[in-house]
Amino acid sequence: MPKKAKNTPKDPFLKRESAKYDQPIASREHLLELVKSQQVPVSQEHIAEALKYRDEIRLEALRRRLQAMVRDAQLFRNRRGGYLSFDHMDLEKGYVQSHPDGFGFVTPEKGGKDIFLPARQMRTLMNGDRVAVKVTNFDRQRERAEGALVSVLERAHEAIVGRYYSESGIDFVVPDDKRLVQDVLLNREVGHNAQPGDVVLVRIIEYPSHHSQPIGLIEQVLGQESAPGMEVTIAVNTHHIPHQWNDAVMKSIRRLSKRVAEKDKQGRLDLRELAFVTIDGADARDFDDAVYCEPIDNGFRLYVAIADVAHYVKVDSALDLEAQNRGTSVYFPGEVIPMLPEVLSNGLCSLNPQVDRLCLVCCMEINSQGTIKKYEFLEAVIHSHARLIYDDVAAVLFDGGKPNNKAIAGVQQELGNLKQVYLALARARRRRHAIEFETREVIFKYNQQRKIEAILPYQRNQAHQLIEECMIAANVCAAKTLKKNKLPTLYRNHEGVNADKLPNLQEFLASFGIVLSSENPTPTDYAKIVEQARQRPESDMIQTVVLRSMLQATYSPEPKIGHFGLALSDYAHFTSPIRRYPDLLVHRGIKHWIRQQKAAGFAYDLSQMTAFGESCSRCERRAEDASRDASDWLKCEFLQKHIGNRYGGIVTAVTNFGLFVQLDELLIDGLVHVTALKRDYYQFDPAHHRLVGELTGRSYQLGDRLQVVVVRVNMEDRKIDFDLVGVGGEKAPTKSKRKRAKTGKKGKYQTRTR
Repeated sequence: MPKKAKNTPKDPFLKRESAKYDQPIASREHLLELVKSQQVPVSQEHIAEALKYRDEIRLEALRRRLQAMVRDAQLFRNRRGGYLSFDHMDLEKGYVQSHPDGFGFVTPEKGGKDIFLPARQMRTLMNGDRVAVKVTNFDRQRERAEGALVSVLERAHEAIVGRYYSESGIDFVVPDDKRLVQDVLLNREVGHNAQPGDVVLVRIIEYPSHHSQPIGLIEQVLGQESAPGMEVTIAVNTHHIPHQWNDAVMKSIRRLSKRVAEKDKQGRLDLRELAFVTIDGADARDFDDAVYCEPIDNGFRLYVAIADVAHYVKVDSALDLEAQNRGTSVYFPGEVIPMLPEVLSNGLCSLNPQVDRLCLVCCMEINSQGTIKKYEFLEAVIHSHARLIYDDVAAVLFDGGKPNNKAIAGVQQELGNLKQVYLALARARRRRHAIEFETREVIFKYNQQRKIEAILPYQRNQAHQLIEECMIAANVCAAKTLKKNKLPTLYRNHEGVNADKLPNLQEFLASFGIVLSSENPTPTDYAKIVEQARQRPESDMIQTVVLRSMLQATYSPEPKIGHFGLALSDYAHFTSPIRRYPDLLVHRGIKHWIRQQKAAGFAYDLSQMTAFGESCSRCERRAEDASRDASDWLKCEFLQKHIGNRYGGIVTAVTNFGLFVQLDELLIDGLVHVTALKRDYYQFDPAHHRLVGELTGRSYQLGDRLQVVVVRVNMEDRKIDFDLVGVGGEKAPTKSKRKRAKTGKKGKYQTRTR
């Protein structure tokens, strides 16, 4: 029986609830503590009795709040209607990762190793579902826990994207997301106008059970896979990217003007005379940062001005709630799904040239060694003097070119100051041994029908690095300000090495003669590895493997972790509030400190920031996955038109079924299946990441340069198959010989593999 609660303690959050509601009830925190105080499941009636609720309005409000707490996994409700704290149940909450072979894993929310779910536990689940599981066993051989499903807390998919088919009288949709391993059967009582092969959006009306597949109905026909822009349409719907503005948002932005109101400039520091400039890519449309630098004794005064988004997006407003939901802007080739409506992102909050804009400014004094000696944050109004482009700035500042337009000529002296402070900051970066990855990227060139015409390499230059160093400096100051003054915020934390991947990394590096002996590598250790690899032809591949050995950076209110990759103890994202929600939260904390000079009264507490950190990290991963899917689609679409073409590439991964090769310049990955390796039986040597021929001793391993030909492209699975036609500069076989190899006729290139 539940304990009798004669004297229920007062709700410490009653004041907050009273400000929100005319007839407040117990806060979530108070309800959770009340349930935790019981040793057995407690009913809604018992909770109401403990709180002395008797009127229908409060009883209904209590029912809804308890229901919401179950939905948000703060409480668990058993089959008899009793509420329990998860603390009493020894359960793990987390997100499902499914495997094509039927089994899956749960990634715990609180961190730690994944929990294995056998196929029988996965039958009712879909990838991404949020669940509560109980650990039932520990496999010592594989060093992993095995779990059993207790409850589905939240379904990841209300609708999915896939291709419609009809076979043997059964209509079904094959999900485009290959992590969804079950086809969706269609309710045949509901009509539709889809044709076989069409890409459709199907609404799930019944989730999978132990005995049946999911059932749905077609909500929208998106079109044929060859339609222009289909890659973005599929990615947006597959990853559930919010992309339409609701009525409340549309209503709120109708009140916004195109110009900054004079009354909004009052009480701000006037910095309009300073020659701020923005430096961005040629195709950029939103400018959220501007910079200005002037020399002072023994150093520089650097101003980093960031659009004051918090002035327009108020806490808990319609704009704020939608920004929370989106978490980040999502960038696709040639298209963006913004976090904020364009009237803000490209208008009032964009630091366009020759117009007044409201900003939050970080003013830093930096000595000639790149050390930040002093800093302060200011609410200001600026007037950008020029909109500059990376390539133009790099040509003038670093390549000795002459200004090619009036805008850059008019601020040439200020650009010289920016160059000098950048060089100082870069020296400081090298001293602290930040990891200097040199990433390669590509850009997609479209024709008038929005179909891929070319894939071109895109190289960052020193103008990119100049802006990056200025932004990092401002981010450090933001983190230090909030940490010092004990304001809850989101730090950009990077814990560094993934301990599970470290042994494989050490073994991999040893194959190239690079030693990583430490069991607890530091940023300096990693920086030295990257530097050693820089002169090697396999440099890009080594950097990729090193990068994959590290944990992903996340958002968290924990102030003691720091950023491993940048070798910084304090780091927060401050510089992009137009496109990242964590930056907006950081702005709110800094503005609160500027105005109040104390932490008390801030809009958020630690528990709220913890929840924001989890949701923002998920939104970031969702955006990255969607962008990658769209890019992979476009790469496949491009190579479809180049089947039979020959390319040079490098082996980036070796498996028991073949070699993954990345094409030079195009940066497209494809598989050379083991059956495409001629004249021998090949065995997989995982210790040395290679395939070795039994008869000839010939091996293919990581870093090998190969010549390949494109033989197949599967758009549905985003898979590309290559055939090996040469090694390094080796002469490729003739067309007739390739034909013999492909058809399996006996001859010089007959395949003999296992």
